[in-house]
Amino acid sequence: MNPLRTLATVHWPPGEPPPPLPGFSASTFNPLVAAVAERCLAAGYGEPGEPRRTGLLLASAGGDRATALAIDTGAAGRRMPPLLFFQSNPNAVLGHVAARWGLTGPVVAISPPEAAAPGEVPPDALELAALLLADGDADQVLVIAAEQAEPAGRPAELSGRPTEPAGRPAGEPGPACGTDRATAVLVTAP
Repeated sequence: MNPLRTLATVHWPPGEPPPPLPGFSASTFNPLVAAVAERCLAAGYGEPGEPRRTGLLLASAGGDRATALAIDTGAAGRRMPPLLFFQSNPNAVLGHVAARWGLTGPVVAISPPEAAAPGEVPPDALELAALLLADGDADQVLVIAAEQAEPAGRPAELSGRPTEPAGRPAGEPGPACGTDRATAVLVTAP
């Protein structure tokens, strides 16, 4: 893998829930991604300003579980809010961040086979960031790793992943250990 130079790193949670994000509802996933991205970009760039050739790369093994639960519930005959379809696309929140900061690089969302450890980003996400930089598609890449705790009321069987006897996805911590978490790293070529 090509070495990368880190311009800024931010970890969430800093002890408070992410602020609400207009246009996104029923889930903390998109506000979490936007909040950690905002803090990392502010640490690396200061304030939004002139357009920058910065790519956005979101890596999440579990994705937006609360929106998936809301869609499952809607599909079961209950009324589904129309915003859920929009926010079910993980690139929607990345588009929000790109528009606010004037970022003109590529926007990519991936689902690695395993969640990164808290405070880290998956190695394959960093490899993809290095490729985007090497190809000249961006001058910097903001890599975000975000994982959402299993929402209350969502049977693990609906997640499409194997379960352990306790009913939770295989390999995931039990209820006392699960919290939303995110890390953002702004990188560039060395």
